[in-house]
Amino acid sequence: MGGFLIALIVVVVTFLMMGVRVVRQGYVYTIERLGRFTLAAQPGLHLIIPFIDRVGHKVNMMEQVLDIPGQEIITKDNAMVGVDAVVFFQVLDAGKAAYEVHGLHPAIMALTTTNLRTVMGSMDLDETLSKRDEINARLLVVVDHATAPWGLKITRVEIKDIRPPLDISNAMARQMKAEREKRAEILEAEGRRASEILRAEGAKQAQILAAEGRREAAFRDSEAREREAEAEAKATQMVSDAIAQSGVQAINYFIAQKYTEAVGKFATSPNAKTILFPVEATQLIGTLGGIGELAREALSDRPAGAGSTPQPATQPSATPVRRPTVPPVTPGGSQ
Repeated sequence: MGGFLIALIVVVVTFLMMGVRVVRQGYVYTIERLGRFTLAAQPGLHLIIPFIDRVGHKVNMMEQVLDIPGQEIITKDNAMVGVDAVVFFQVLDAGKAAYEVHGLHPAIMALTTTNLRTVMGSMDLDETLSKRDEINARLLVVVDHATAPWGLKITRVEIKDIRPPLDISNAMARQMKAEREKRAEILEAEGRRASEILRAEGAKQAQILAAEGRREAAFRDSEAREREAEAEAKATQMVSDAIAQSGVQAINYFIAQKYTEAVGKFATSPNAKTILFPVEATQLIGTLGGIGELAREALSDRPAGAGSTPQPATQPSATPVRRPTVPPVTPGGSQ
């Protein structure tokens, strides 16, 4: 009797242990009763009926990464390129992921590969190299829509690498080099053009300033000549007034004064050691001695403060003029 109880207890404990299931965090277990899906067990402790219920699939509910192997794809312009990609996905419905598709990872891989060929096959090589974001977006929309019945969410599709053929890579390198050399030459030409323009502008401004300077100088010269002419006219007017008032005496005075200044310049010249006078010069020299008498006579003949009428130029002077004694001068000889 005691052995039967022990055996019964062992069977009950074993039966209970078979009915206890612990689901780990990040997973969902599908519970099948007599082969039919009845429950999606969330993380934690669960009791099932042994021999009737069983765990069908252990579905990973965390976000997963699926690496798409390299594919050879022909682009729209008949260029063969190698492409690698990765897919990020997450299971949202464990029942659908377990029972709506057989082999979840191979199905996602096949679906991504075919759509990758479709998307990149409709683009040129240059577009496939420069529009990766557009390719990723189109693949994400297509693959996510196709896997929605499986209880999945495609979070990202990324193109890892695009490998064009070697000859195309070399041609692209030469094209890039030629394009950069072209831009460099254009920039150098633009620099030379800007330099020539600035140099021409500088020369233009210099000519304009020089012309303005010449115009200003000419204006100043003409103004100076005008002032000089005015002064000369004023001096001439004053001399004419003096001659009109004093007659021959004023004329003799001015001639003697100019003659004296001319002789003084000859005497102070550093190159003139010998001065030659013409015969007619002796007659003018005789007038030098009487300059003082001419002045005194002119002042004594006119009453103080009266403006008397000057004598005509042909009237001889009343007072004889004393001439200084000068040695005779031989024409062409030295004094």
